[in-house]
Amino acid sequence: MMRIESETDLAEAVKGANGPLRIKGGGTHDVGAPVVGEVLEVGIVGVTLYEPGALTLVVGAGTPLAEIEALLEDEGQRLAFEPMDHRVLLGTSGVPTIGGAVAANVSGPRRIQSGAARDFTLGARFVDGAGRVVKNGGRVMKNVTGYDLVKLMAGSWGTLGVLSEVSLKVQARPEVQASLVAEGLSPAQAVRKLSAALGSPFDVTGAAHLVGGRTQVRLEGLTGAVAYRTKALQDGPLAGFELVEGAASAALWAEVRDVAPFAGTDAAVWKVSVKPGDAPRLLDALGARVSDAVLDWGGGLMWLAVPDTGDCGAEVLRGEIAKLGGHATLVRARAETRAAVPVFQPEPTPIAALNRQIKAKFDPRGILNPGLMGV
Repeated sequence: MMRIESETDLAEAVKGANGPLRIKGGGTHDVGAPVVGEVLEVGIVGVTLYEPGALTLVVGAGTPLAEIEALLEDEGQRLAFEPMDHRVLLGTSGVPTIGGAVAANVSGPRRIQSGAARDFTLGARFVDGAGRVVKNGGRVMKNVTGYDLVKLMAGSWGTLGVLSEVSLKVQARPEVQASLVAEGLSPAQAVRKLSAALGSPFDVTGAAHLVGGRTQVRLEGLTGAVAYRTKALQDGPLAGFELVEGAASAALWAEVRDVAPFAGTDAAVWKVSVKPGDAPRLLDALGARVSDAVLDWGGGLMWLAVPDTGDCGAEVLRGEIAKLGGHATLVRARAETRAAVPVFQPEPTPIAALNRQIKAKFDPRGILNPGLMGV
């Protein structure tokens, strides 16, 4: 294993590699097809620039998320995209890093209101598969010119380049948050309620349903505004929902963010994206094949627990999803299953060909996390 602590050393290590490299940040994301290769652990840490007044942060890719969140909290700010802690779901150890969050485009419940990690990544520095240092973007939203490689890197899982530094737009922390919660709704009932809340003018920042359990909606902002908006929802589409505030509300969303209901179980876990209104239909079609489910983003994001046997239901699940225009990623399963089953959604032939061309351009030797995403 090589541990890298500077961009110069990173470029030299990639350029001098004689075979495949398994890129590792904090070690919490054991997702994708297993990669065979020398481990390249990126530990480039530290804050290069932080301007609270400009809502801008530039930081080494290996910097722990906990350190970034503590720094921002001192200034009354936060990461808007609410990255999950994969250790809860995957049972991994290690330390979540900002580079890992960007590389996997990790985005939590607030995505429905604020956007994804890629939407807050203003710029990036990375080393491509030829050992070249590439810089793209900048420190303000309008500073991206030419090809927006930042957006390409976010969600590429280290297959196109190894991040060394990222520039982020951060967000002011709201004064308060509150949740409206109901128990015992069916998925169809819950999605209707969540859709009504999201379609209201009350700026909902979270909308989730735990199948067999609670349905919850989050609001954030100034104290008076949150009080007004929660009452308006309780008097309208969320009549009968109970108010949960403060730390108790935050705990509800940490559970959804980290998919905590599946922690410590032996089930395989799929991450599925569909139109919110199609979520109940997909659950009905899959029936008893799904042992548990968490719906986030109003039903647009589904976490499905299934038996970790055979193909983990890939053929049936993707067959049903094909009817709905969605896609599915096998986030948790045995290594041998992830080696045999396409972990990421198989792509149409033209798109797959385009992705191979992009991979060849940025990683001409095919040494960066080869096979992790199927290319």
